[in-house]
Amino acid sequence: MCNLYSITTNQAAIIGLFRVLNRYVGNLPPMPGVFPDYPAPVVRNVGADRELTMMRWGMPPPPRAGGFPVTNIRNTASPHWRGWLKPESRCLVPANSFAEYAPEPNPETKKKDVIWFAMNDDRPLFAFAGIWTELKATVARNRNRSPGLIWSAVS
Repeated sequence: MCNLYSITTNQAAIIGLFRVLNRYVGNLPPMPGVFPDYPAPVVRNVGADRELTMMRWGMPPPPRAGGFPVTNIRNTASPHWRGWLKPESRCLVPANSFAEYAPEPNPETKKKDVIWFAMNDDRPLFAFAGIWTELKATVARNRNRSPGLIWSAVS
């Protein structure tokens, strides 16, 4: 998954599909373009309940890696991710489609085109598997980010 997806399904459909009991997203307008560090709806378990809440996309990178937040965790064997792979840190990220860049630049624009993927042409609701955590103020300050709930996809 590239660093772009969309969630245009209404809140009621998300709540129905994922059996959400609590919701803390306010009005949820269609989001045709969700990029890293954008807030987006995420479904997580809290105790015995399932809730829909807003989180920003991107987990802290491993300390030696530095750099930008990690948006797609592929190496789940890394000790850095181990603590967040437990059931209490797992989440579902509702989406209708995601984008990848074309392998070659468009000859006319000289830029790579964005290609959208969905389950079918109706773009039904599905979810990415993810992990979430709370970014504490001290860590956030060191990484030039705001504190709050954050998530990353796991693939």
